[in-house]
Amino acid sequence: MGEIFSFKSATEDDLSGHLERPAGNGPWPGVLVVQEWWGLVPHIKDVAARFAKLGYLALAPDLYLGEFAEDADGAMRLTQQHGPAAGERLQAAYRPLRDHPDCTGKVGAVGYCFGGRMVLHLACHEIDLDAAAIYYSGRMEQYFDRVKNIRCPVLGLYGGEDGGIPAKTVKEFDSLLDATGVPHEVVIYPGAAHAFFNDTGSNYHAPSAADAWKRTTQFFDKYLKG
Repeated sequence: MGEIFSFKSATEDDLSGHLERPAGNGPWPGVLVVQEWWGLVPHIKDVAARFAKLGYLALAPDLYLGEFAEDADGAMRLTQQHGPAAGERLQAAYRPLRDHPDCTGKVGAVGYCFGGRMVLHLACHEIDLDAAAIYYSGRMEQYFDRVKNIRCPVLGLYGGEDGGIPAKTVKEFDSLLDATGVPHEVVIYPGAAHAFFNDTGSNYHAPSAADAWKRTTQFFDKYLKG
């Protein structure tokens, strides 16, 4: 069922997230599971539970401080309200997970939509992050001048029918990663729209989601368990 994980940042003392533990005794590698623009909804908690079943100490930080949206207008409002602080909140969750007594000290991050952009933020700012899996990160170009700071392997997963993220932007991101020299793979799924991984949403695309999950778990197994 998971548990509440409390942490704080330099400016906020009451931050928390949803922590899922694998069965048995640790330590285990850690994975930050970062929400879509809806907030920390049951789907994201479920994804954290899936990672825990695979042997990861999975933490889904609550970047909206308990708020969540039920429609796009609400999601936009929450993104505008909490977005400016979300990167700092995610960074504040990263170190406590890495230092957790049940963590091996290796930590990766995976994020979806808004969360994908936040994982890009984390990878640009935390040079000891071990792996970053970024799903359909909109507005990621705001971090393009910082991609040169990334030191961890990157997996980028995008929908070919995503009207909000042009293919040329994805290709530019891939080229910027080429210049860093870090191991990376950027995949564009034909026929998949934005949020194709979310199996509770109307854009769910089962074949692309299944392949993305396989790639993500293999990616984390290589860089976090190896």
